[in-house]
Amino acid sequence: MKAILYIGHGTRSKKGAVEIRAFIESVKARIDVPIQELSFLELTEPLIEEGFETCVERGASEIDVVPLFLLAAGHIKRDIPEALSPIISKYPTIPVKIKNPFGVQDVILDAVAELIRDSAGEVTPEDRLLIVGVGSSDPDVHVNFGKIADGIGERLGAQRVSVCYLAATEPKLSEGLENISEGAVGRVIVVPYMLFTGLLLAELNKTVRLCQKGGQRILCTQALSNHTVIEDIVIERAVGE
Repeated sequence: MKAILYIGHGTRSKKGAVEIRAFIESVKARIDVPIQELSFLELTEPLIEEGFETCVERGASEIDVVPLFLLAAGHIKRDIPEALSPIISKYPTIPVKIKNPFGVQDVILDAVAELIRDSAGEVTPEDRLLIVGVGSSDPDVHVNFGKIADGIGERLGAQRVSVCYLAATEPKLSEGLENISEGAVGRVIVVPYMLFTGLLLAELNKTVRLCQKGGQRILCTQALSNHTVIEDIVIERAVGE
């Protein structure tokens, strides 16, 4: 019997945990697979081993692992395989297929552009965009965020699009906001390139509010999971080859 094991990052935010569980329930309702379980890499239970064991206990004879991650960085390349390795070895007769993260896709960039328009209306050439990633020391992340910034800028006609990160690499959020705001005539539109609500997104929104008090016109868009295309991509990953 086939099973799907979804793996999220995990969060200390109760609101974020509720959000991702509701998201996966919506996904599960659209997939005709008898066993579907959600697990987390860290911070939130059940962790990966427990989620895998639940699949086995429910009768799984094959398991497809669907990481709920936007880009391939340390969690995808190292942490998730390391977490899965001992439990896969424990059940050598159960085939396990690990699906790819979402990657940089045109449909995602289209969705981000729509989320920006929903929050800010039409973007003018005077407006500036600041794409905010969680951050990673993996050099591929910088390459991918360059593609993301170019793609979103092209879709919205923005003349200045910058990237910053919340952790692990430079430039950090404070530097990114300072640089993008300097000499700005129009608005600064901050775009969190994150799937779900969590403490990092709450920190980002708090920083944006403080900057707004200084007179700068800054607004922040929603997490990506607010667009239906993200659910579609998870389903495509879950049922595709």
